Formats: sequence, structure tokens, C-alpha cells
Amino acid sequence: MERENIPLHFYLMNIENLSKKIKQAGHNLGFDLVGITNAGSPESFPLYENWVKAGNHAEMGYLSSERALYHRADLQKVLPDCQSVLVLAKIINPSIPISEKRDHHGRIASYAWNLDYHDIFIPLLRVLLQQIEDISGKPVNGKYYTDTGPILERELASRAGLGWIGKNSMLINPQVGSFFLISEILLDLKLKPDKSFNADHCGTCRKCIEACPTNCILPNRTIDSRRCLSYLTIELKDAIPPDLRTQMNEWIFGCDICQQVCPWNQQFSQPTTDSSFSPRTEVPIPDLLKELKLTPEEFNRKFKGSPVKRAKRRGYLRNIITILGNMKNENLIHELSKLLLNDPEALVRQHAAWALGQIGGDDSLNQLERALHSEKDDQVIEEINLTVKMLKPDSF
Repeated sequence: MERENIPLHFYLMNIENLSKKIKQAGHNLGFDLVGITNAGSPESFPLYENWVKAGNHAEMGYLSSERALYHRADLQKVLPDCQSVLVLAKIINPSIPISEKRDHHGRIASYAWNLDYHDIFIPLLRVLLQQIEDISGKPVNGKYYTDTGPILERELASRAGLGWIGKNSMLINPQVGSFFLISEILLDLKLKPDKSFNADHCGTCRKCIEACPTNCILPNRTIDSRRCLSYLTIELKDAIPPDLRTQMNEWIFGCDICQQVCPWNQQFSQPTTDSSFSPRTEVPIPDLLKELKLTPEEFNRKFKGSPVKRAKRRGYLRNIITILGNMKNENLIHELSKLLLNDPEALVRQHAAWALGQIGGDDSLNQLERALHSEKDDQVIEEINLTVKMLKPDSF
């Protein structure tokens, strides 16, 4: 039967019933928050465009390409005939309290305590899309993403009623806080959109802004990625800028600070019921001295299926060495010197040189000068020379 032959109220009832069934299917698959929005053009695209123009995407070129901008401006360019977007969220473990500290231990962002969420979400989204076809009784054209697609997903989530975008740029839900991960399915189905979440419950609170160690949170609720610890410890493939190395606290993969201090998380954040996000042994607060000794094979084995593998061993050790350098403990000179002299990765040797400079003293200086005789990499040599100059300025 053609649409024009169906009375309007029956047509609307059918859409509402279909929408309810699809949302329930999402909940049945384990998603904690489910909402629907339409395929209207994103209002925040100019903000995104200006964010890119300002260079706040840092070296993440996939966010600034012509393709990225072209698609983010219009959902129809991502999925022709897109009519609705199903937005889903899954709660993850709330992070360890920021007050908890241990000597020679680091921190890993809570979403990375166990399996890579892409490997968890994608099979669920694939199943859900098939269920949507079964519920609707016809073929459905859809595309699903979990932070991998050229869409402005936090705006879509807010439009779908899942929460508001906080001052730290995170989506915050008044019932569960912000410790959750988002995914979307773009559909060529007409569904009933949920009421957009238009309220802003951040008020005058500035805790996230004041707690950020690198001052990366911008006034317009976006992030300067160039200064964000999550970017520096994961996405950045080169050396961490010297002026930011001393501000890393204990974070060796990602950062939860702006979420940990948020009153909405402190009051409402809930533990996950999904064992896929339950922390692996010692992953949340790893012993840095043990991690420092990981061979490439041991690193790959330990973090198989984990988001931490994205940093690769060289990036992971770079981050660990930087934190150890900030501890300025003379007992660390021996281990750092072994890395400076023997590690196969130039990035690791470069940061080992810097860390020895932070510790200082004759032993560190001797190891740095010794390394100059055998080092071949120009960037490492430059780091060593800068560090030696700092420790022994009168010789230059």
C-alpha cells in the first residue's frame, strides 16, 4: 500500500511503534542509552570547521581532509537517503579516583582497561542493523560507526536526547555522567526523533577546565588536541613537546582527569555490567618499572585486543619514560641509561635522554656523554646535546 493511501494518524502510529521496537532492540543488545534523531545538517559544523582551521586537530589529518569536511557538513553525503540516526551509548567503568596514587605507577584511561571497544561495538551494530531490517520487514540501507565515521557524533547524540556537550567537550548524561562510549547507525528509515537535549547543566562550574594539567580545554567547548594528554600519549607519533613533558602527571595512555573531577560523574557515574570493559590485572595502574622492560613481543602479547596497542611499544615507553623523568629519582638512572644506550627505537632513546636530564647529577651526565659516542640518530643526538648543555652549561 502506498503512503498516500494510509491515514496520517495510522502512518504516525506505525513510525512511533517501529521506533520503539528498534530502540528496545538496542537496549536488548546491551546498550545503556538509545536515542533517535533526524538527518538534518549539523549546526555545529561551522564550529568544527573553525576548529580545524585553527589547527586544533594537531597531526590528525583524517579530521581535516576535504573528505572529512565534505561529509561532516551533511549526513546525506555519508548515506544518501539518510532519514534517521540511531545513537547508542554503552557505559564503561568509571575511572580510579584521582586522589589514588602509587609510587612508580602510571594511569591508563578507563576505556582502555580491557578490550578495544571497536571490537565490541561493531559486531553489535552489525547484528542490530539486521534486526532493524527484521523489525521493519524490508531491506534497510544503513551505515554504522563508533568514532570512526565522518560525522559529528556528539551533536547527533545530544539531538537524540542522550545528554548535553559539557565544557570539557564530553557528552554528559544527567543519569549516568559521561563515562560511556557512543556509536551510531545511519538509516534510510523514517523514525520518530527523540526530543533534543537542549539544557546545559554545567552552569558556572569550571572544575574540568581548572583541573586540566595542560590547559587544553577551550572556551567554546572544544579541545586543543596539541595540548591534550590523550592526543599526546596516543595519537602523537613523534616526541612529546618539551614544554608539555613535565605536565603529564601519571598518564601513560589517555587521560580521564576532566571526567574524574566532573560533579556529574562523581555523583552519578555507574560501573559497567559488561565484562568486556572490566579491568585486566594491573592495567588501570601499571607498575612503570615493569612496563619499562617490555620487549616488543611482550608488549604485543600483553595488550593483544587492547586499545593500548595503538600507541605501539615505542609510544608507550616514550610516555612511561617521560613520567619517570618527572619523578627525578636517582634510582632510575640505571634503567633509563640502558634504554638510552640499547633500545632499538630512537623515540625511546630520545626521551630517555631527556629523563636523565630531569634527574640530573654526575651519573646522568656521564651516561649522556657516553651515549654521544655511539648514537647515530640526529634527533636523539640533538636531545642529548640539549640535555648535556642544561646539566653542564659552562662547557658550551
